[in-house]
Amino acid sequence: MLSRTFGILSPFVGGDYYGAIIAGVNDAAVAGGDRVMAVQTLDPGSYSADRSGVPDFRRPVAWQHLAGLVVLPGAVDAGYVRAARRAGKPVVLVGHEAPGSDCSAVLADNRSGVREAVRHLIGHGHERIAFAGNLAHFDLRERHEGYREALLAHGLTPRADLLFETGDNHETGGEAVAGALIRAGLPATAIVLGTDRNAIGLIRRLTEAGYRLPRDLAVVGFDDIADARYLRPSLSTVRQPLDLLGAAVHQLVGELAADPGLPPQVRLVPTSFVQRDSCGCPGAGLPVSEPQTRGLFTEVRYLQTTLNVQYELGIELLGAHERDPRALDWMASTPAVGGCLGLWTGGDAPGVADCGVAVVGEYGVGAGPPALLGTSAVISEFPPAGLFALADGPAGDIVFVVPVRSAARDWGALAAVGRIQATTPPGREMMNHSGALLAAALDREAMVASLREKEERLRSAALHDHLTGLPNRVLLADRLQQAGLRAGRNPGHRFAVLLLDLDGFKAVNDSLGHAAGDLLLVEVARRLTAVVRQSDTVARLGGDEFVVLLDGFAPPDGHERVREAITAAITEPFDIDGRQVGVGLSIGVALSTDDSADPDLLLREADAAMYREKASTRRR
Repeated sequence: MLSRTFGILSPFVGGDYYGAIIAGVNDAAVAGGDRVMAVQTLDPGSYSADRSGVPDFRRPVAWQHLAGLVVLPGAVDAGYVRAARRAGKPVVLVGHEAPGSDCSAVLADNRSGVREAVRHLIGHGHERIAFAGNLAHFDLRERHEGYREALLAHGLTPRADLLFETGDNHETGGEAVAGALIRAGLPATAIVLGTDRNAIGLIRRLTEAGYRLPRDLAVVGFDDIADARYLRPSLSTVRQPLDLLGAAVHQLVGELAADPGLPPQVRLVPTSFVQRDSCGCPGAGLPVSEPQTRGLFTEVRYLQTTLNVQYELGIELLGAHERDPRALDWMASTPAVGGCLGLWTGGDAPGVADCGVAVVGEYGVGAGPPALLGTSAVISEFPPAGLFALADGPAGDIVFVVPVRSAARDWGALAAVGRIQATTPPGREMMNHSGALLAAALDREAMVASLREKEERLRSAALHDHLTGLPNRVLLADRLQQAGLRAGRNPGHRFAVLLLDLDGFKAVNDSLGHAAGDLLLVEVARRLTAVVRQSDTVARLGGDEFVVLLDGFAPPDGHERVREAITAAITEPFDIDGRQVGVGLSIGVALSTDDSADPDLLLREADAAMYREKASTRRR
């Protein structure tokens, strides 16, 4: 059977919860000859899934590559799940259910492990047992139900004053509950918390307040994260067997992919209580052995490597250099073995559409010329199939996709091949960090380009006539000065200043209106520019006065030929709003000499010559 690819949608694609589940599913998929990819649905740089809420994620990322979808808690809403089902994709929900979605689910049997924990606490003589958790989440409500069932089974009535809402699944929620317990005079003798991180926050706050645990309060968490065993007291907890969970998820989504006619089903994976110090049991201490010590050293090295990667990413993407972040050269400072960047082809992505992406950068894809760069696809085909070949599934490598989006702009998506990070807190993994920093780098690049463009427009406005676009008096003065300097360095260099005034322009304004007069001035500017060379300058001084600077001409009468061409061009009738309009022209000329190349003097001489010609024309 050909290898199948299953997509895992998750708020984050790493961490000791989401990452651990992804790793469990990947292990089972690899053992079964399949592979997985993980798609982050939260905006990069999000602090936590709890505080961000369910993301408004609508894109069918990689659907054309996938045999099925696995959806972790809080990844997408029911609308996305229904859209995937309509597209013929089997969907398995993990740790939650979506009413009305007609989807199968794999759930940790949250109740069984919590019931066992509460029975254990009751065995220690506790009757005033509290519960704290973020009850907005399905799995936390399940844990609360297990707590209630155990109390009732032992003839104890759950008390409303011993139920606490944490508001999140992190240390901060546990700290808030500790504060509430202290203010209430510690009404419970034991507490079960919805997550280990809640429990860690509670233990820290109570310890800081002078309480001795578990003497003053027995504590039980849930998840059995790595931190739990190293607390003081070590944390009693409920373990989710993520290897069994991953195997169940892969088995179910594989069955649904093989037989689309299977009815929706729910499979439960049992949880179990892990006894340590914080429940009041005598502590056995930390195991000390060579394998344990080497394992701890490996974790410390991993932490140091992660910190180094985060630091180098910041320097590479936000440092003071001119390297293009789209090129993905910065990926060399990360553990990623390959990657590509796709930007939306129509600007910001339209959300629900299978919008187009253009691959503008790649890293590590083959030793020859870029294989993916410049290719285009729709998001359901992204990332390109060639990227999957780089993933070493048995070693823990998979393809990740994260949004590249900031508060200012939705840029596209970043795909990378790398190791699953399953021991960091959720959201602290490389992919989330990379997506956030890359979006910030692209924002900064766009902002700098916009500022430069605005600066250039302001500079242009300061040096050019707003109506005709010709150089104004300020820019003309600079061009005259440069011509004078060239003449000073090269005695043979000659330049001429021709000052032009339109005869009859006022009559056009008075009879046809100022709009017609403006059109006439624009046409005059166009004809003048067409007559002279690119090295010459045509400027507008204001009103109907123009200056032509001939920067270099063949003496003795090269300027006269230009003057005649200008006169012929300007005295030819103009078509202004369907009317034939004719104007006359007075031109004053001043020439540089070996003795005089003063720009200001030449401009005054040309002005005087123009008025003499205008007076002569009137007498005629």
